[in-house]
Amino acid sequence: MAWNTDQITTPHAGTKIARSGSVPAVGLSELQSSGEINILILDDDAATCSLIQATLATKDFIIEMVSDPTQVEESLKRKNHYHLILLDYVLPGLEADQVFGWIRDNQPEASIIVVTGYPSVDSALSCLRNRTYDYLTKPFQIDQLREIVLRCLENKGLLRMTEDALREALGAAIRERRKGLNFTLQDLSRKTAVSLGYLSQIELGKNSASIETLYRISLALGVKMADLFATIQRS
Repeated sequence: MAWNTDQITTPHAGTKIARSGSVPAVGLSELQSSGEINILILDDDAATCSLIQATLATKDFIIEMVSDPTQVEESLKRKNHYHLILLDYVLPGLEADQVFGWIRDNQPEASIIVVTGYPSVDSALSCLRNRTYDYLTKPFQIDQLREIVLRCLENKGLLRMTEDALREALGAAIRERRKGLNFTLQDLSRKTAVSLGYLSQIELGKNSASIETLYRISLALGVKMADLFATIQRS
């Protein structure tokens, strides 16, 4: 069953660190991978498989799709390693625990994101027992699916922000914190003994700050350096 991408999603189980609305989420174009990432989509609706594949399309993602439930076990056995499996919880003729067992036996390192058009307490508990990464209900927003997949792969160490994206996101986080304290750039320059021009370039993401400069900025803003970086992380 294909879904309407404009519909509101059901909140998923993952927890996010709060982020200011002016600090943008990181997209596919702002991430780089450590190599090829193998993804398997298991859904009995071929149109849904194709839609998910198109949503995640990138040169670094090797995406395979299986819409025939009779081929699920074989698909899990024939490849040495999948990094991520997107699994429709209800596959005709198969029990979810059976499929989880096949994944556990053949793809023990794969993370699992479950999608289902028939959410229930029992299925949610089953996913918890099988340590799935996330649990989504259909219909859901394509942007949400993409965000969860990227966050999952980041947590596995398979994706990281590009230097340009990191610089821009960090600059935006500093700017938002400064404005939240009602500091002008002049105020921050005076408190950090860092030139106004350099601070402006940092906030605009056009220049990288040294560790010493970030330390001064953090002190002036009343936050730990780790807190600045936490605002630009997904999880």
